[in-house]
Amino acid sequence: KEAEELEVQVKETRKRVLGAEHLDTLTSMANLASTYRNQGRWKEAEELETSSRVLGAEHPDTLTSMANLASTYRKQGR
Repeated sequence: KEAEELEVQVKETRKRVLGAEHLDTLTSMANLASTYRNQGRWKEAEELETSSRVLGAEHPDTLTSMANLASTYRKQGR
């Protein structure tokens, strides 16, 4: 819970300061999505996986994000 609170704060600060599509902001979103997955909060994790739209389909961070999203779907039975 404490990690989640800090990750939300970091994500929001980076979004405000750097912008929603900055790589560091996307990293913060991925970290928070990972925490949500670990908590079983699949829908919230899914909503944070947005790097493919920003970075492009073949970017390494996008591929990691896609793998994480696939894991989220698998845990949901999708």
